[in-house]
Amino acid sequence: MIADPHTARRDHYADFFGDLPRTGYGVVVGNCQAESVRLVLDTDDLPLLRVPPVYELDAADTARLHEVLAGASALIAQPVKDDYHGLPLGTRQLAASLPPAGRAVTFPIVRFTGLYPFQAALHVPGTEEVPPIVAYHDVRTLAEAGGLPIRDTMGADAVRAEAADSIAELERREQQLDVGVSDLFAAPGFDLVRTVNHPGNAVILEIGGRILRALGRPGEATDPGRPLLDAVHAPREDWVIDAWGLDTAPQPMWRVNGDGVDPGEIREAHLEWYRRNPGFVRGALERLRPTFERWRR
Repeated sequence: MIADPHTARRDHYADFFGDLPRTGYGVVVGNCQAESVRLVLDTDDLPLLRVPPVYELDAADTARLHEVLAGASALIAQPVKDDYHGLPLGTRQLAASLPPAGRAVTFPIVRFTGLYPFQAALHVPGTEEVPPIVAYHDVRTLAEAGGLPIRDTMGADAVRAEAADSIAELERREQQLDVGVSDLFAAPGFDLVRTVNHPGNAVILEIGGRILRALGRPGEATDPGRPLLDAVHAPREDWVIDAWGLDTAPQPMWRVNGDGVDPGEIREAHLEWYRRNPGFVRGALERLRPTFERWRR
């Protein structure tokens, strides 16, 4: 008998919804990157409960999270604004539920566009759907949908400028956090990020080690022996490889759950999706206006 989705979800997060350890546990809160950080830090000395990603939490989940934090020794969190989704899920709000001896450490949401300059992970208010096949937008395809002429490739200087802007944004976001990662992207390579917002093991492990040091704990993060955030790999385009002088072969296909997917198939599927969602296209074009100005033909 197949369990209903509610039961399956509670089973998947059994440590969070079930009986808690008496002491000594922690939680990692954030987006999909947070679960990967939890995996490299979870030990017998600091067991870390698996928590649903913050964007999935409802009012009951949020109340449970505050209850869990009341007995936790550590909160490891990506930054979340106060009253996120109308719920007390802000990082400061969560940290306030820790016991007096509890420690809170913040680390950034990793997003780096220097290896995928035309890729965007976008949310437009009022549009909850995501495009088919991959939840990433190719700015070239968006421009086509909006009737805007932009380049198909960039020169090396433009690629490096895009990377510099991306690092500067990471640095800006890190200023109020306990752990930074922007320095890791000074010499870009595809081992660092699989898409603009899915870092590879090398980055996750370094984040984990820096969190341990911020907590004042010994040891290092532990590689789980498998690739993390591995479901989607974006194409590696030859002009990006040339811009960085990388010793790697181009990979023209997307890889989705282990299968190769032709970018042309994704382009056609996304163009159709844009035709059905003109409100998204209008919002995305407005949000990306500086990008289009910079890259237009």
